[in-house]
Amino acid sequence: MPIKILLVDDNENNLLSMEVALEKGDYLFFRANSGREALRILLHEEDFSLILLDVKMPIMDGYETAELIYQRDKLKQIPIIFITAHDYEEAAMFKGYQAGAVDFIRKPFNADVLRSKVAVFAELYRKNQLLTKQEEKLQAINADLLRLNRELEQRVLDRTLALENLNQELQALNISKDKFLSVMSHDLRNPLTALLASSGKLNEDPENLNPGQIKQLSQIIHRTSNKLLNQLNEVIEWAKKQSQKNSFNPQKVRLAHGAEESLELLKPNAQQKKISLENHIPKDMEVMADPLMLRSIVQNLVTNAIKYTPEGGLVRLSAKMDAKMACISVTDSGVGMAADTMARLFNNTEQKSLLGTNNEQGSGLGLLLVSDFVTQHGGRIDVESTPGTGTTICFTIPGILIERE
Repeated sequence: MPIKILLVDDNENNLLSMEVALEKGDYLFFRANSGREALRILLHEEDFSLILLDVKMPIMDGYETAELIYQRDKLKQIPIIFITAHDYEEAAMFKGYQAGAVDFIRKPFNADVLRSKVAVFAELYRKNQLLTKQEEKLQAINADLLRLNRELEQRVLDRTLALENLNQELQALNISKDKFLSVMSHDLRNPLTALLASSGKLNEDPENLNPGQIKQLSQIIHRTSNKLLNQLNEVIEWAKKQSQKNSFNPQKVRLAHGAEESLELLKPNAQQKKISLENHIPKDMEVMADPLMLRSIVQNLVTNAIKYTPEGGLVRLSAKMDAKMACISVTDSGVGMAADTMARLFNNTEQKSLLGTNNEQGSGLGLLLVSDFVTQHGGRIDVESTPGTGTTICFTIPGILIERE
């Protein structure tokens, strides 16, 4: 691309001489016969690499022209070489440099000197243009890097959020697995115990059992097996729902009936210790509860009551309405517990045992599950106990008020 040079002189011969001296260079010349014309050209043309400006011109001399040129910010970078017929007087040179000149050439000029000086500024212009292009490329590269960095940060953020969500899902699945295993362990162990106890009696000494006893034991085995199968199916269906967001499924439940079913399953366990199970829940009381969770709560609490009640004791279920909540109590005549044991009963995730004077032990996992299920129902758990006398555990769940005439 040719280098643009503006030649300014009121003498046409001088303009021609400068063009002839510089014609072998790759230059594109613009001529101006006055300062005004030079300013007009600079208003319409851009990217000049150099201005060769005569000092002595009518109306507007070179100094005045240079000052007006440099008043425009976009023209301040164009170097000006003054062409003068006068000697390089110090005052004149100072005035020229003050006006913006970068150099002086005396008339009549030496063509080689002119070519040499113009070549320096032309090369400087080329280098500046190259630097400008390189800067533009660097800016473009920097913009691309910033964009890529933002995209990378967004990808990392998205991936981090995805991993966090996945971790939460895995934690939820792990909690669901623990709940499932606990429900399986506590809700199905008792029926199996009843089956083992009844079948064991049949196998121990069948010759000494009368037909009535055999029938009674077979009925227990048959009834318990059916309930065990039903509970197993219910637990499996419940476990499937635990991975869903809305796994909590409360519905209207006749409380006394559900409690009686749980007590029926636990009777063989109680009978082994000659413990009486009593259901004093009003037959018309209804609650809004997740059936499987409610059954698990009752069976866990009654199982623990049996476990810590000495032979010949009593475990009683009762309930009453308190505002909009049903208060369900499991009371035993067992060994009781100290205040520090009550404080950690439902909130110590590191429970290893709840040891009573009858040397019964439990993992504590079932009680933690009870606390979780009650909390999901919006209820609370209260414990009253006296060592050597017994314990009452009361939990609340939403009740259904029955209007009476």
